[in-house]
Amino acid sequence: MRRGSYTTLRWVAIALLFTAVVLLVFQLVRYSRLRSSFPPGTLIAEIPVGGLDPQQAADRLISAYNLPLTMYYGDSSMQVRPSSLGFELDLTSMITAADVQRTQQPFWTSFWDYLWNRLPSPITIPLSAQISEERLNQYLVEEIAPRYDQPASQAMPVPGSVVFQPGLPGKTLNIDRTAALISDALRSPSIRTVNLSYESVSSSRPGFNNLETLLRQIIDLSGFDGVAEVFIQDLQTGKDLHFAYRQGEELPVDISFTAASSIKIPVLISTFRRTKDPAPAEVTKEIEGMIERSDNTSTDSLMQSFDRNLGPLVVSDDMKILGLENTFISGYFYPGAPLLKDIRTKANTRTDINTNPDRYNQTTPFEISILLEDIYQCAKSGGSALTAVFDGDITQHECQLMLDYLSKNKNGVLLQAGLPDGAHFAHKHGWITESDGLMHTISDSGIVFSPGGDYSITVYLHHPDQIIFDPINLMVAQLSNAVYNYFNLTNK
Repeated sequence: MRRGSYTTLRWVAIALLFTAVVLLVFQLVRYSRLRSSFPPGTLIAEIPVGGLDPQQAADRLISAYNLPLTMYYGDSSMQVRPSSLGFELDLTSMITAADVQRTQQPFWTSFWDYLWNRLPSPITIPLSAQISEERLNQYLVEEIAPRYDQPASQAMPVPGSVVFQPGLPGKTLNIDRTAALISDALRSPSIRTVNLSYESVSSSRPGFNNLETLLRQIIDLSGFDGVAEVFIQDLQTGKDLHFAYRQGEELPVDISFTAASSIKIPVLISTFRRTKDPAPAEVTKEIEGMIERSDNTSTDSLMQSFDRNLGPLVVSDDMKILGLENTFISGYFYPGAPLLKDIRTKANTRTDINTNPDRYNQTTPFEISILLEDIYQCAKSGGSALTAVFDGDITQHECQLMLDYLSKNKNGVLLQAGLPDGAHFAHKHGWITESDGLMHTISDSGIVFSPGGDYSITVYLHHPDQIIFDPINLMVAQLSNAVYNYFNLTNK
């Protein structure tokens, strides 16, 4: 080979070697730059960070997870930063974990793969973050609930009517469910909107004070200027409404009134106390006559079966055993029946108010209502003063029979006139024409079984001059209708 050709080849070889070295250095520099970044396809907390260095990746994570959440509470919207909800990214642990995976392969091995275009596997690092449940709940309780919860409004009586204006339903934040929804959104880079969970709150039944206001308005508008005493009891809760009233004046309750036919409720109880179950046919016939037709002869016959001469006092003694000192009957109903005993009570010896109650039979609205409640509770559960005091003489089945008999008293006036057609009403009314040929006292007392709850209602009225039936009947019906509407309010 000629010397010139050898020299040429040598320079060619040197040039190629130099070129190879330059290319190698170039690739080393390029690979070093790539190796300092995360491989393509790398995900940290679901955020793509391929091609970014650790600092850039950290910045992208912060940007994604620090976006404010948009929260909707019904029609209201608000934005809140995750940090206010106790959310904190654990950047160090996530970036470190990704960096370890990125650099775990030896440099020259990974460089060789790079030269042969074998790309490194993508890295996937799950989210690592902390959410302070205490801080999140505190935010919901102190910031969201007070501002956006809406209390339900009470139904209110409509002045001059017997109806109530229904209240509006409210809403209250479901703290536990909402906290779970927000936690899920805070851990997601894509879900940044949350519909807060809340529960509808039904409008509440107004207090008895609202009902009392409505009842007084009805009495005032009727023009009745006598004495009225009203007792109402919610038989589910035991809460009661009790007031006495005369021409806008508040009167002390527990006024003694002529019982008239409402005294037949105590007679009914005394009858069942002394009658074996099932009752003989002749007793059943007399009970039906006493309650359904308000027949005085049937009532006398039942009391004579207790004691021929002193039957009424037996009933009065039963009432005393039950703790009802103001309820008594001291003579038979037949004309000319003698007064067996002049009974003085706390109610009829009051000096502040006097309805001139009949010396033969008296009661107070509270005591006659207590008897009805005892019958109701006995029939419902088998337990009441009737079964406890009379020690097995009256059974649950007999209490139900009492309600059944009282339910057959369908006169269509007074309290019953204010109830919807077909309403289940167990009651006894009472009125009497007195020695002057006029009516001065009228009453009705019973239990209403309604869809909105069972309740007792008792109304006693007295006027010293005269009670005229038609306007008083309308007023009592309106009182009954208002109470029924109160217990059966519905949201609209």
